[in-house]
Amino acid sequence: MRIEILGTGCPKCQATEQNVRKALEELGIGAEVVHVYDPKEFAKRGVLFTPAVSIDGEVKISGHVPSVEEIKKILAGMQT
Repeated sequence: MRIEILGTGCPKCQATEQNVRKALEELGIGAEVVHVYDPKEFAKRGVLFTPAVSIDGEVKISGHVPSVEEIKKILAGMQT
């Protein structure tokens, strides 16, 4: 699984990355977590608002800092 955090590195983007890592740890899921900083890359993916979270190439969250629980629900849904 590859999870990308799309954002310029602002505090909200950093908080999103921390929450993603915490959710993965709590669920015991291994994944590659990458931070994408390039606004041109955001545009290619149709992301207008950051922070955004893309899982295996599909944008799942955009425009807010997701809670650990929100991320866990998305990840759990992908595991079934």
